[in-house]
Amino acid sequence: MGKIKAFADDFKKFISQGNILDMAVGVVVGTAFKAIVSSLVADVIMPCIGYILGDVNFADLKWVLVEAVPEVLNEEGAVVTAAVAEVAVKYGQFIQYIIDFLIIAFTMFIVVKVAMGLRNKLEAKKKAEEAAMKAAEEAAKAAVPAEPTVEEKTLSALEDIRDYLKGIKG
Repeated sequence: MGKIKAFADDFKKFISQGNILDMAVGVVVGTAFKAIVSSLVADVIMPCIGYILGDVNFADLKWVLVEAVPEVLNEEGAVVTAAVAEVAVKYGQFIQYIIDFLIIAFTMFIVVKVAMGLRNKLEAKKKAEEAAMKAAEEAAKAAVPAEPTVEEKTLSALEDIRDYLKGIKG
């Protein structure tokens, strides 16, 4: 029973973290973005490419392995020959999916590149600020004379005594 409670506690902790919410938002936005890209490819890009290539509809491009055969009925309505579904390799649809993937991958590359650039700029700015603060602290330390050590105080006192004694003898 203790393992189940520990597992439930770990799961509750995981769910309550902000990362799971970020991930959920990313999935929703990614799904919507995929729909937009799919529409762009199917409804804009592929018709243009099809037009350029001579009025070809890529979604209809296929390699038929087995032709479809319709159902044949006799005069009484009994099935003489059963229908056979077409078996085909739909490579045109596959080409559309490849273009979808390439556009999404390129877009994600750009997004990650921009995000990393911003992160690097922020880190560089933070490091520059930290270096400036450290330099200011060191300058402030240099401006304030350091407290003399015990040895320096003793030596100074001895020098003062020597000079005083020289002045009395002198």
